[in-house]
Amino acid sequence: MHTHTRYYLNVFKCVYIVKSFVCDVFCIMCRTPVRLEACCAYVLIVTAVYWVSEAVPLGAAALVPAFLYPLFGVLKSSEVAAEYCKDTTLLLMGVICLAASIEKWNLHKRIALRMVMIAGAKPGMLVLGFMCCTVFLSMWLSNTSTTAMVMPIAEAVLQQLISTGVADTQEDSETLPTVETNGTGRKAKPKKEKESKNSRYPTKRDHMICKCLSLSITYAATIGGLITITGTSTNLIFAEQFNNRYPDAKVINFGTWFIFSFPIAIIMLLLTWVWLHFLFLGCNFRETCSLSKKRKTRREMLSERKIHDEYIKLGPISYPEVVTGVFFILMTLLWFTREPGFVPGWTSLFEKKGYRTDATVSVLLGFLLFLIPARRPFSRSPRTTAGGGSTERDPDPLAPMITWKDFQNLMPWEIVILVGGGYALAAGCKVSGLSVWIGRQLEPMSGLPPWMVTLLACLLVSAVTEFASNPATLTVFLPILSALSETLKINPLHTLIPATMCVSFGVMLPVGNPPNAIVFSYGHVQISDMVKAGFGVNLIGVLVVMLAITTWGVPLFNLTEFPDWAIDRNVTGSL
Repeated sequence: MHTHTRYYLNVFKCVYIVKSFVCDVFCIMCRTPVRLEACCAYVLIVTAVYWVSEAVPLGAAALVPAFLYPLFGVLKSSEVAAEYCKDTTLLLMGVICLAASIEKWNLHKRIALRMVMIAGAKPGMLVLGFMCCTVFLSMWLSNTSTTAMVMPIAEAVLQQLISTGVADTQEDSETLPTVETNGTGRKAKPKKEKESKNSRYPTKRDHMICKCLSLSITYAATIGGLITITGTSTNLIFAEQFNNRYPDAKVINFGTWFIFSFPIAIIMLLLTWVWLHFLFLGCNFRETCSLSKKRKTRREMLSERKIHDEYIKLGPISYPEVVTGVFFILMTLLWFTREPGFVPGWTSLFEKKGYRTDATVSVLLGFLLFLIPARRPFSRSPRTTAGGGSTERDPDPLAPMITWKDFQNLMPWEIVILVGGGYALAAGCKVSGLSVWIGRQLEPMSGLPPWMVTLLACLLVSAVTEFASNPATLTVFLPILSALSETLKINPLHTLIPATMCVSFGVMLPVGNPPNAIVFSYGHVQISDMVKAGFGVNLIGVLVVMLAITTWGVPLFNLTEFPDWAIDRNVTGSL
């Protein structure tokens, strides 16, 4: 208890010292009493210190602007409160309703197992299959919940692999003709390298397969979160802060984000799979991609049987799963066709423009899930449960698809408050003029080409996010990068979108993000494995994002020109 007290006292001392330092610096530079810029900078630094040190929960630290801004006269209390609930909050609530229905009725497990069954049981293809299903699920569910859902399925397959390791070794020595090759393409010795006596893995290759499959899931969850604007909280933070700062810019919506990020995810998925295969399974891609069924080992056949048995346990597809699938497809279609850009969207059917957003669709369909019964109409049979079994008698035949408790269990209120805190910080920077002051200090960088500025931003953000939370890192950097872009007369999207994507690449340490911690807790990988593999994935991500922003991102967002909506914002901010 005393240790904790001393810890918090030290944090408060650090905060007080930072306040005094910031205020003194501004007083010296401006030769005036403390101005709003200094007060706003103090609030920003205090919040960042709490976020990085995690002396208090992230959500609690996000409340710091709610009381410091009014006390310092930066924003009124009512103005700060309005920043904590935005359009993206409603968007997230609707998506969580759908995610709750998907998890409640095990539709996610059915999709995962079916995709893995299609991929097959060869180690390389098994990893690719798990990565594909994880990417798909992570597009709609949070990265954390996707990893927490897929890892138990992967662990069951891995345990089956480990338990049949000795039998498979004996079978390989008795059966013919399979000639394995090593990384150079030459014939490898038939003798398998054994692990130490204290190891739980029959062979070293078994251990490598476990490492490869485990890490592939956390990386795939990160990649999948990039694809949709709701895929991860950092995408939502960017979208809301961008729309708040540039209200006249009608360029970021579900469709444009998907068109830009989907090729990035596909390229990253393939390159990450190749990198992990090379690192843990060797370079024998010909054997991995072979479609021959005559060379299956005992282990592969048992793994396929295990996956097939898990799928059979789900039983036939149920009515709630069908309803959830229909809502899933309907939500995606309505998001895509709202304002596709190349043709008029369905919002053009309404007289008043600009009233309907992606959140409108999300909340509408989420609300309907609380109304629609989970039992088939005019059906007298007992309702099927998520696991494929049936209850003796449903106590409530009109029970809805999801309940408020189901929604509450998944709703990340801490993230909602954290995002709101970021909006509040951005609003304070705008009103106080801090963002303009920061932009003026960055004018010496005006000689750098746009791609160099973007690359430096990506590298800096991806390095910081290894040690700090992704949302907190992005919340701190977005106002700075926006001011930098306006000062250098660069389209803000040229720096903001790559930075938003690169902030998700904190994959080198277990503390980088929750999916890393979940995978690490299963005990198959060590920190050295995560650092080695994560460095390659981080490098792949930065390079692919840079490729995207300098090629197909240019015509999609018109990045060659400094847009009018940024000029208007720059003029207004300077006034």
